[in-house]
Amino acid sequence: MIQSKKRWQIERPDEQLVEQLANDLQLSTMLAKILVARGVTTSEQATAYLHMDETNLHDPFLLYGMTETVECLKQAIKEQKQITVYGDYDADGVTSVTVLTTALERLGANVNFAIPNRFEHGYGPNKDYFEQLHTEGTEVLVTVDNGISGIEEIAFAKSLGMTVIVTDHHEMGEQLPEADAVIHPRHPKGEYPFGELAGVGVAFKLASALLGEPPLDLLEFVAIGTVADLVPLEDENRYAVKEGIRRLRRSKRPAIKALMQVSGHEQEALSEETIGFTIGPRLNAPGRLGDADPAVHLLKSKDEQQAMGIAEELNELNKERQHLVKEIAKEAEEQIQIRYGNQVPYVLVIEGEGWNPGVVGIVASRLTEKFYRPAIVLSIDHETGLAKGSARSIEGFDLYKELSKNASILPHFGGHAMAAGMSLEIADVELLRSNLNEQAKELLTDELLQPKLSIDVPLSLHEIDIAAIEALELIRPFGVGFPKPVFLLEQLETASVRKIGASKDHLKLEMADGDERLDAIHFGAGALADEMAPTIKLSLTGDLQINEWNGRKKPQMLVEDIKCDEWQLFDYRGVRDPARWLPLIPEQAAFVAFTEEAIHHFTPFLKDVPIQLIGRDTLSPVDSIVLIDLPQDEEQLKSAIGSSQANRIYLHLYVHDSMYFEKMPDRQQFGWYYSFLKKRGSFHLRDQMDMLSKHKGWKKSTIKFMTKVFYELEFVTLENGEITMMEPAEKRDLAEAPSYKKRQQQIKLEELLLYAPYQDLKKVFNSLRKIEAVEEEKLWI
Repeated sequence: MIQSKKRWQIERPDEQLVEQLANDLQLSTMLAKILVARGVTTSEQATAYLHMDETNLHDPFLLYGMTETVECLKQAIKEQKQITVYGDYDADGVTSVTVLTTALERLGANVNFAIPNRFEHGYGPNKDYFEQLHTEGTEVLVTVDNGISGIEEIAFAKSLGMTVIVTDHHEMGEQLPEADAVIHPRHPKGEYPFGELAGVGVAFKLASALLGEPPLDLLEFVAIGTVADLVPLEDENRYAVKEGIRRLRRSKRPAIKALMQVSGHEQEALSEETIGFTIGPRLNAPGRLGDADPAVHLLKSKDEQQAMGIAEELNELNKERQHLVKEIAKEAEEQIQIRYGNQVPYVLVIEGEGWNPGVVGIVASRLTEKFYRPAIVLSIDHETGLAKGSARSIEGFDLYKELSKNASILPHFGGHAMAAGMSLEIADVELLRSNLNEQAKELLTDELLQPKLSIDVPLSLHEIDIAAIEALELIRPFGVGFPKPVFLLEQLETASVRKIGASKDHLKLEMADGDERLDAIHFGAGALADEMAPTIKLSLTGDLQINEWNGRKKPQMLVEDIKCDEWQLFDYRGVRDPARWLPLIPEQAAFVAFTEEAIHHFTPFLKDVPIQLIGRDTLSPVDSIVLIDLPQDEEQLKSAIGSSQANRIYLHLYVHDSMYFEKMPDRQQFGWYYSFLKKRGSFHLRDQMDMLSKHKGWKKSTIKFMTKVFYELEFVTLENGEITMMEPAEKRDLAEAPSYKKRQQQIKLEELLLYAPYQDLKKVFNSLRKIEAVEEEKLWI
């Protein structure tokens, strides 16, 4: 048995709907399963998903306040008033700034941009910065990706005499800012058909309204901001990202080419994952560490040399950000180990002096991922007496709701169920830690504290081929609202198992179902190879991709999680040197012997590891058991298997003197030897055994054994090596002799356990474990 790392939650799409969709649209069943699992169940719906175009974009004037905003900005352009686009310092913010400033420039506007510094101004609208912008000549202020919660700040900007337009997509409070116009896809007075635009999506709608048509070339930036901000990839978001990625792959923009070059990625293969893990982090990096302006300058650059210089700068900042995250995460984990050891609490509240507030959110994500606990990471500033930080959560613990219960000690906090930011007095950190853990104790069950893996695309091997995997491109992009499929392969045989990599720390499997084969790679799981017995059946989850090597393409699975529901039998019977198999035994395994002789033999190899003797020691239930020698009878083996209830059984079955190849002397041999002794009357075994052995071609051990049987049956006496017949001898069966019985039983045990093929051996242990009913003829003696 191999336990999965996560709690698998399997949803199976309706097979009838899958078949109908596959037949109607000539799709692979893999593609049809993904669509049905995502709620796309009719041919019409599927066609709409597969063939999106510009008509998927809604009329921007459906947004409340758009008409007034366009009129206001066009008048400002006409009068050449100074327009400042005020953005946010993340990837959504800088792409929003890029989209709107580019559109305004195309209309001849006098436009610049401003982005607050995370450390100097904080998030969103800032009075001091607004006053500075006004002093520098700003007459019209347009916020993008922020502003909806800046009630006081927007009022202050208005009091300075500036025209203020707010465009945002974040959650609205009960009160909206009193700006000249507020554009929000979920405006309470509006009826816009799609409310999940990213900040850059809102900026794009404004740009479209200003220009009179959608500036499709700017969808490159919309795709980046939308993916990076983790908004649902549904409705027009989906089209914007799909079309944006298509354009990004062939983009001539110096910024895109430079970002791909410095990150070492192929532009032609760019995907939503490239945006999420490569482009997004580099655009986020400057705003996390200081001034975000370089990210905008890069995106707007028209000079390849300039773009490459900025891209390299952002790449170095991203490396610095990664280093900071690594160092803070290391300190945080050390703090957790010192404070809690192996007893990790329900909620982690970790603080450190001087930790960079720009990266603590990433560290919180790392801690949540590693420990699967809600995590709050706080940066301590003793000069101000404040702790500022970010939090990430798990299913079942609504961060915003639970933090709200501590509002008395949290003067500033905000967020949603899964992520939040906050600041509080340093003196209140311990109280927050205590309160949240008490609250979590009432909410988080053992089940909720095990990470969940949602699986919705079970497959058979015959459904997987190159064409089916390549066709996945038709339904990309994957993301929030349309998650990347997690494929499931169930109960497949392992044709081969091996460790790969320089350090042998990765696992490569060849899975089989009849004649079908599929390679599977599980990175970082090389140790699992030692837990996999021959012919084991595995269930795997993960992603499918195409592996191309020397011009040949093969499907393969990148494994995310793996499990085996059956018990396992590990066969080390033929490996005489213990040094070759002992390192493969789990640390907590129980070593079991059936004879004192085996304990004496193995004690030098096992050193301080105790060996339990069946019949003497009480064997408790364990996950793994090692049978180091051959049992003397069936009952001993039943006792070991029944008492241990082990899921992993390791067999060595040491035998000092094997009887299997010696065989049992037949009755003809016993008869001749008996007649021989009777004729002789007496026979000196020690002096004359060599001659008898040569005469009959018998081994000396055979002669000794037959002599012992006759002695036990009282056919002969034995004194000082001389055998004397007894008269008259009572007629008795050979099987009555204890040594005959013991040898007969050992031969059968060796045949059954020591020399049986692996599959026959597993059947024996299956019957002992009562895992499957054995209806065939009885296997036991």
